[in-house]
Amino acid sequence: MAPAMTVLYRLDAAAAAIAARFGAVAGHDPWAGGTIAPGRFAPVLTMGREFVAGPGRADQPLRMIPRLWGVPPPPNAGDPVRGVLTVRNPGSPFWIGNLRNSEFRCLVPATALMVWGRVDPATGRRRQHWLACPGQPVFAMAGVWKDSEVPSFALLTTEANALWRGLGHDAMPAILPGDGGAWRTWLRADWKRAAELLAPYPSSQMAQT
Repeated sequence: MAPAMTVLYRLDAAAAAIAARFGAVAGHDPWAGGTIAPGRFAPVLTMGREFVAGPGRADQPLRMIPRLWGVPPPPNAGDPVRGVLTVRNPGSPFWIGNLRNSEFRCLVPATALMVWGRVDPATGRRRQHWLACPGQPVFAMAGVWKDSEVPSFALLTTEANALWRGLGHDAMPAILPGDGGAWRTWLRADWKRAAELLAPYPSSQMAQT
């Protein structure tokens, strides 16, 4: 069985720098930078109203808020405790309602992703590979959030690029182009347009750190 696609990522930037990069309101997020693992809180960027009633405004600000990586699974899940880290089937009834409602989509900032490599036949072990986007020191992944007892989020995935396939994976997190137009499309557009952004990020624009 192949190992999980990614179970760690880094966000080596402080809250103020992240907010400046994406034109967001940092609020009181205390994030100072570090590694994010499943079940840990991390900054996400959202235009959603969350607990605020009433229709959204056209000038709704982009806000940075902490959320837990790993959405509580549906009741029929095999493991009712382990959070769902990634969305591999966005058409699933568990996800599609949130994805069609743009308020539940979010940007997940990162500076590097960890991916497991293939098994070394000499040692029987797998090596960790950390991948970054040199053209985007802080990049955004497509995310979706849900609210239950704990506010949480998951990462959208897409078909793997050549680099990820070379490491033994058929899917990768959906890294968005580094421009405000792509970010706004993910956060505001109808689902058909937003889903077009779920494409492999070019291998030529990624590098191992």
